[in-house]
Amino acid sequence: MKLPRLAALTSSLLLAAAAALIGAAPSSAAPQAAATDYVALGDSYSSGVGAGSYDSASGSCKRSTKAYPKLWAAAHSPSSFAFTACSGARTGDVVSGQLGPLNSGTDLVSITIGGNDAGFADVMTTCVLQSESTCLSRINQAKAYVDSTLPGNLDRVYDAIRSRAPAAHVVVLGYPRFYKLSGSCVTGLSETERAAINSASDYLNAATAKRAADHGFTYAGVVGAFTGHEICSSSAWLHSVNWLDIGESYHPTASGQSGGYLPPFSSAA
Repeated sequence: MKLPRLAALTSSLLLAAAAALIGAAPSSAAPQAAATDYVALGDSYSSGVGAGSYDSASGSCKRSTKAYPKLWAAAHSPSSFAFTACSGARTGDVVSGQLGPLNSGTDLVSITIGGNDAGFADVMTTCVLQSESTCLSRINQAKAYVDSTLPGNLDRVYDAIRSRAPAAHVVVLGYPRFYKLSGSCVTGLSETERAAINSASDYLNAATAKRAADHGFTYAGVVGAFTGHEICSSSAWLHSVNWLDIGESYHPTASGQSGGYLPPFSSAA
C-alpha cells in the first residue's frame, strides 16, 4: 500500500511543478500593450507656456518639450503622437484648427480648454492693475460667462472630438488654484482678491468636469497636485506676474508641468 501512495504523491508533485512552470511561462511571453495613437489638444496649459524649451516650429503656439503631453509621449512611446495645443486657444480655435490629426484610430486625447473663453487672462490683468472692487466685479463677470455660455462652447468641442475619434479615451484636465492663501506674499493682490481668484478657478473646473462627464470623458483635476506649490508658497510651480514676459504669467513652470499636470494625466490615461 505504501508504494502506490508514494507513486501518487510523486505524480502530484510533478504535476504541480509542471503547472507552476506552465503558469510562469506567460509572464515572459505576455502580449504587448496595444499601440496608442495620442493627440494632445488645448490651450497654453497644454502647449506648455511658462515651461520654456519651446519648439521653434510651433511659432506663437509655444509648444514646449517640457509640456505634459511631450513628457507622457517620451515615457510611453505611443505609435503616433500629434501635438496641436496652442497658446491663447479658445474653444472655437480647437474646433477650427486643432482636430486634424483625430481619426477613427485615435486611442487617447488630452485637452485643457475654457480658461481663455472665460477671460481669465483679462481677469488677472484687471486684478493686478486695478482696484479690489474692480477685480471682484471682473471675476463675477467671468463666473457669469461660465454659467451662461461656456457649457455650450465646451459641448461643441467635445462633440467634435467624439465625432472624429469615436473610440478615443478623452482626458479633460482642469486648472490649478493660483494662490496659497496666508502664504509668503506680502505685496501685490489682497487676500480677498487671491481667494476670489481661487474660487473662480474652482468654478471653472466644476463646470468643465460636468461637461466632460456628460460626454463620457474622464476629468483629471490638478488642484491636488499643485497644493503646496501655488504662488505665495515656498515652492511655487506657477509663475507670478512677469512684466518682462507677460505671456508666461500665471502659467505652470517646467516643474508644474512635470509635477502638477503629468501625474494626474498619467493616472487618467
